[in-house]
Amino acid sequence: MLRNWKPRQDWKIAFAVTAALRLLYSAFAAGAAVFVHPSASLIQSNVFTENLPAHAGWHYALLGIWARFDTLWYLHIACHGYDLPAEVVFYPLYPFLTRGLSILIGPMAAALLISTVAAFFYFLGLIRLVRHEFPDQPPLRTVTLAAMWPATFFLFAGYTESLALALIVWCVAAAREERWVVAAACAFAGGLTRSAGTLTIVPLAIIAWKTWRAGRERYPAMCPVLVAPLGTLGYWFWLHQTGRPSVVTAYRTYWSTELASPWTTLSLAIHSLARHFDPQLATSLLALIVFFVAGVAARRRMRIEDRCFSAAVIAQILLRVCLPLLLGTPRYLLPVYPAFITMGNWAERMEGKRFAFLCGALFALNLVWMWAFLSWRAFLAII
Repeated sequence: MLRNWKPRQDWKIAFAVTAALRLLYSAFAAGAAVFVHPSASLIQSNVFTENLPAHAGWHYALLGIWARFDTLWYLHIACHGYDLPAEVVFYPLYPFLTRGLSILIGPMAAALLISTVAAFFYFLGLIRLVRHEFPDQPPLRTVTLAAMWPATFFLFAGYTESLALALIVWCVAAAREERWVVAAACAFAGGLTRSAGTLTIVPLAIIAWKTWRAGRERYPAMCPVLVAPLGTLGYWFWLHQTGRPSVVTAYRTYWSTELASPWTTLSLAIHSLARHFDPQLATSLLALIVFFVAGVAARRRMRIEDRCFSAAVIAQILLRVCLPLLLGTPRYLLPVYPAFITMGNWAERMEGKRFAFLCGALFALNLVWMWAFLSWRAFLAII
């Protein structure tokens, strides 16, 4: 068990961060509802926009304004199932949970509630991982950086980010504490949430190998390793059995996204940026560099499973080529929890004023991108 673990304090930190961000983002969205009235030309690319709620009233300000982009797809799946071939790229656990809860409170409220609860467990799990890595270091700055990072408003939108992140960090934390059943359950559910969830097999395999090397019983440790890919593989098998297109085919056919080698994607991005400066592309490349350094190369004593998982997530991002290039990278990097742990360790050496300025700048950028998201400006909203 962990040294110096203070569960009550950790719950309070996670709850305070989650509640504060939920209130801030909800208030910001409600305020934006007064001013944001996107034209049809900005939203016509989404097949579900003809059923958007009216831009008026408290219901729209609190809930309806969050009905943007991928959220509409998840809500449609929750209500109607996979009745369109393009929907198969959206994994089933989040819309399934939304469907179950929507019986009580409605689909949009259910989606936001699930995201908010999952965000709490993500922050709590991240604190637990900080306790593993630095038992004597307060986790507050790590959690604060993770909360302020641009694109974390997606944790409180109708997206799968917070659910996937919660399952990933608790899977790793449970494996380190040799709670193999919990680790296996989180890995399985993570694979049903989004493709990054399947990558938990990387740290799980390394932790299992360490357990075997340490002379402890190895068969329980192999359980989560074997179970980790079954969520994703089971979903793919269901798609095949029901005659639906594969995820790869759907991305290529309906989402203009192709598979490519990571170095091909990087080469295309660098050449594109050299020909014409693109703020979105430059931001994505900078985010990749920061997360590679912090998540893979920074600390000598970083656990090997953390390095490998970070590299796997970054490689997965670079395996996809779409236009614009590297679109959504800051959001797709959120699962790289080792980077936040490293940056939190760096932040412990900063003066209070500098740290507050850094967090303020990150959060301001977060709100700028959130405004773009609410305004249906996809290229600005790094979606």
